[in-house]
Amino acid sequence: MSQLFSTIALRGLTLPNRIVVSPLCQFSAVEGTAQPWHWQHVGGFAVSGAGLVIMEATGVSDIGRITPGCLGLYSDANEAALTKLRSDIGTYSDTPIGIQLCHAGRKASNRPTWDLHKGNVLPIAEGGWDVEGPSAQAYADGWPVPLALDAAGLAKVLHQFVESTRRADRCGFDLIEIHAAHGYLLHEFLSPLTNHRTDRYGGSAEARMQFPLEVARAMRAAWPEHKPMGVRITGEDWNDGGITLADAVMHAQAFADIGIDYITPSAGNIAPGMKLPQVGPGYMAGFAERIKREVGITTMAVGMIITPQQAEDLIATGTCDIACIGRGFMDDPRWGWHAAAALGVEPIIPKQCIRATPKHWPAYPMVHGGKLREGEGIMSHATRE
Repeated sequence: MSQLFSTIALRGLTLPNRIVVSPLCQFSAVEGTAQPWHWQHVGGFAVSGAGLVIMEATGVSDIGRITPGCLGLYSDANEAALTKLRSDIGTYSDTPIGIQLCHAGRKASNRPTWDLHKGNVLPIAEGGWDVEGPSAQAYADGWPVPLALDAAGLAKVLHQFVESTRRADRCGFDLIEIHAAHGYLLHEFLSPLTNHRTDRYGGSAEARMQFPLEVARAMRAAWPEHKPMGVRITGEDWNDGGITLADAVMHAQAFADIGIDYITPSAGNIAPGMKLPQVGPGYMAGFAERIKREVGITTMAVGMIITPQQAEDLIATGTCDIACIGRGFMDDPRWGWHAAAALGVEPIIPKQCIRATPKHWPAYPMVHGGKLREGEGIMSHATRE
């Protein structure tokens, strides 16, 4: 029996399999509010055969967005749109839908991916905004210097995370993931490369954890007990003097101790000059394996999980509990269907698409197994039924 297609429980939520669509920024919102693009983007993944879909990094405030096109959950308009989106998807799919809540910190006010030829930073004159962070240190030359959050600022940000959590519940989301990686605000507090505070939130590793833990604890208290909450952390900063895997294990343990249900370890992007390892299939899965082994918490592995058999092996060997796949689903929005077929499992397919399954479509092995063999061609009208 396929381990990838076994169920897994996260609090009161049971996933039908261990395939998760990773949060994928679309940069297509207007003032944080979801647009028609998001309906097809998330709605398509909801019928992809995945066990869970997590929506993109969603700002808890307007200035906490990565770009002007990022989703937000800080206004009534944001909430109304996401409530309708979640409700609409629920009319045709039972797939659980989660949302990743984020504050971009000093890396906010950026351009969308397709505009990076103009530079990362979006100037205020072009619609950008002032940014905030743990310390008054810019990401790089030419980037804005963030306002170092004082006590009132920290209280404001914590309140924003909590309010977005409450909104997410009212929207009907099944799960929340807190974004504390990729150089965004909570990661900036955790890393010694970006946290130079001299108050109780800076200095030692334990002190640097305090604000992210306060945020997570308050969010967990505001989120229904039966609904799961996870955190995406960094497994390595990949910069000299930054977070190491040993630090990540400590962070994961601290989050587990306050009731966080799973950890997704990613890596990098805290500062320029990253020393990337050799990038290849499953190159970050070792982070999940060590955290799972030493902390005992459920882990999602990310990072170039490409083939169904690779994902199956990650689960079967105990490297991680869940395979989190992003660009693979963007490339193949039916990745879950094809994984089921490859591993000998009956896929979860809407009845409207049943004619495209291996059982009902003779061309399936030709499309997914290689080129046509000699003598094969278009099916006749008589055989296609």
